[in-house]
Amino acid sequence: MPKPGWELATTIEPYAEPVPYYDQTLTEGVREIAWTGGNLPDAWYDEFVFRVRLPDGEPGRTIYFPVVQECETGVHRWIEIPEPGRSADDYKEPAPGVTFTSAQP
Repeated sequence: MPKPGWELATTIEPYAEPVPYYDQTLTEGVREIAWTGGNLPDAWYDEFVFRVRLPDGEPGRTIYFPVVQECETGVHRWIEIPEPGRSADDYKEPAPGVTFTSAQP
């Protein structure tokens, strides 16, 4: 989603396999999103929004969204994806993720 005061850029790349999407088949899509050029002081926070259609997933499966946060005083790489048997709590800068749950009746 565009954000006033920031530049928005996307990188489009091919998918490993074609993806059915309603009445079409997609072979490429957005693989990276970057908001740059804005100003966000350390003491403040903001939200950077994107919309995604997730594939069907089995309960318990997690999809991760690695994030690189570049600030005036350094970089945080929220890119660590837990190895089997470990959780996000085991890492210093874990990637945010979404975990599939069972459908509610």
